Amino acid sequence: MSDSFSDREKGYEAKWAHDEELRFRVYSRRNRALGHWAAQQMGMTAAEADAYAAQIITATDTAIFSRIRRDFDAHSVKMSDHMIRRQMEDLLASAKAEVEQ
Repeated sequence: MSDSFSDREKGYEAKWAHDEELRFRVYSRRNRALGHWAAQQMGMTAAEADAYAAQIITATDTAIFSRIRRDFDAHSVKMSDHMIRRQMEDLLASAKAEVEQ
């Protein structure tokens, strides 16, 4: 009986690790794309966009939104909070689809 429990436990742990890896890949991909999108809105060069995306790739959604909002305001980019959040959602859906292929 304990072998069965142990096997189930290992299976759950393996699934959790797999799900977390997928989640990390999805959000990293989304954040990189979001960074490039934001950089494009601010008129950055390709090199600047790569650096900007690298800075936000592992940040939380709240931190990313705050950073983009602050940077858009500093660069006089007229974009509503709703549109920024919508872009975050759209890019998340795209990243999920790409990773799950």
